[in-house]
Amino acid sequence: MEQATTPKFMYAKGEILKRRDAVGINDVRELVLHLAADGPPPSWVRVENPRSITKVVALLIPGLTPDVLGLPPLPTSATTNPNIPIAVPLPPAQSTEVGSSGVPFISSTFTYACPTRAPGDQTRMHSVLNAFFQGPVTGEEKKRRLTERLTSERAQEKSPIRYLLTAEQMIENGYPMPSYLAETFEKPEGWVETKVAAVDDSSLSPSSGDVPPIYAMDCEMCMTEEGKQLARVCLIDYKSGIVLYDQLVKPGKPVVDYLTRWSGITEEALGKATATFEEVQSHILSVLSATPTPVLLGHSLESDLNALKICHPRCIDTAIIFHHPRGRPLKPGLAWLTKKWCGREIQNRGEGGHDPEEDARACLDLLKKKVENGPGFGEFKVDMESIFERMSRARNGGVKTVVVDHGNPSAWHGQKATTCVACKSDDEVLNGLADSIESHQFLFGRFTALADARGWITSKSDTAPDPAPTLAPPAPEPTLEELAPILSTLNGQLRQLYAALPPRTALVIFTGHSDPRRMAELNARKVAFEGALRMGKSAEEIGKEGRWTSADGRELEEEVEKAKRGLLFLGIKSP
Repeated sequence: MEQATTPKFMYAKGEILKRRDAVGINDVRELVLHLAADGPPPSWVRVENPRSITKVVALLIPGLTPDVLGLPPLPTSATTNPNIPIAVPLPPAQSTEVGSSGVPFISSTFTYACPTRAPGDQTRMHSVLNAFFQGPVTGEEKKRRLTERLTSERAQEKSPIRYLLTAEQMIENGYPMPSYLAETFEKPEGWVETKVAAVDDSSLSPSSGDVPPIYAMDCEMCMTEEGKQLARVCLIDYKSGIVLYDQLVKPGKPVVDYLTRWSGITEEALGKATATFEEVQSHILSVLSATPTPVLLGHSLESDLNALKICHPRCIDTAIIFHHPRGRPLKPGLAWLTKKWCGREIQNRGEGGHDPEEDARACLDLLKKKVENGPGFGEFKVDMESIFERMSRARNGGVKTVVVDHGNPSAWHGQKATTCVACKSDDEVLNGLADSIESHQFLFGRFTALADARGWITSKSDTAPDPAPTLAPPAPEPTLEELAPILSTLNGQLRQLYAALPPRTALVIFTGHSDPRRMAELNARKVAFEGALRMGKSAEEIGKEGRWTSADGRELEEEVEKAKRGLLFLGIKSP
């Protein structure tokens, strides 16, 4: 009888063969919802006796690739399907240490490794974490939300505060984050952050009745010998429409291009500038450090914050709260939005370039339209929700969930989880998971030491790349011998965690992606080339090294596909 109720995973190879792509991160999310909540069963894997599973532990471990694990490389020939699960060979009987199998725990615990594919398009890989933690709502929930939203919008006070970006949205869109919100941004020299009265939930979003000042901001740039520098900044008060600050900035280095076609800045105008960058930055910082903390409004506001080298917690971004008609990850242009939703044209001065006051006012008008017409105004979207929101509605009672991760998960993907444990090392992740097993039904943890050792994790301090950066190739890949201490530590951590799991716990380990460095290098080259063209540079000025060719484009697409490859391991601890 015990054997009959024991849960078990069985891959449906016939179903996987029918698929155009490998199992996606979204499929892994739906499997977890089937196991931990009451989500429908997936077609690509059969779960016997799923209701007898007591807990679900999902681990993201980037850096675990077939070569590290002693697995054959994923097939690339036209005659072999690369999406079929591959058998994991057993480790040598006498060895429990790292050897030819890389991480013996994997080969002794799991029978198959299932290839996965990270989300993205032809030239970019999108966030694995976002794909795992966010999914479309069910039809039933969509109807409920629509009814609730219509009722709420009729009854609720119309406030711009509801459109403040969450920490997750800011991180996902490359915002420089204040250190008191998330440890995802290392401030280089010269950067500052807004001072706040208290670091709590209200740092990001005040109560709806407490509306702080809102300032629309737009910055314009010029090109100097050391790259782009701030040339002009404009601040307009949302409530009164009065221009509070409009300042030309004296460049710190000789100007090589005024970028007049885009910035509207001319040599004559900038020649009259007396304010230094430091003076302008200090003034803006003093304005933003008032109490209550003001809200900044702009279009792709992260670019303006990068130009000013300021981190600010409260932001509204018209490029995010309004949608591109073709959906994410595309963002709508400000001129298109203003014509579509406000019925007027901006940025139509031709060679005269943009006017920052005009752009800032367009953002004001767009936000006022949004506030007046409700959250659904200007959206083309599929309703999404956090995996934790879905688990909280499980028919078998709400699932207690925990996210144990590096940085500050409570300000990011763990926002809706029951518990969040912030960690600074993989050892802390192990301890956080072990301490949470007894009191939670779903646990997520991420081990990053291996990916870090392989050079896959880069500093996020450079969020405003120079349009003509010096692009060094990735550092050489460490050898398996050099990785041996890291793999041995990871192997021990996994064994220790597994020993602490109760029987009938489902263990889901996924790697997310492969080496992203060549893809990132090529994308940086492509962005630099496109930026040079936008600045009006000729092919001769760009030079042979800086050009982007069709061969580069083909290589980028190939590298993106390689980077999207990952592995999935499914197992259940025996009773």
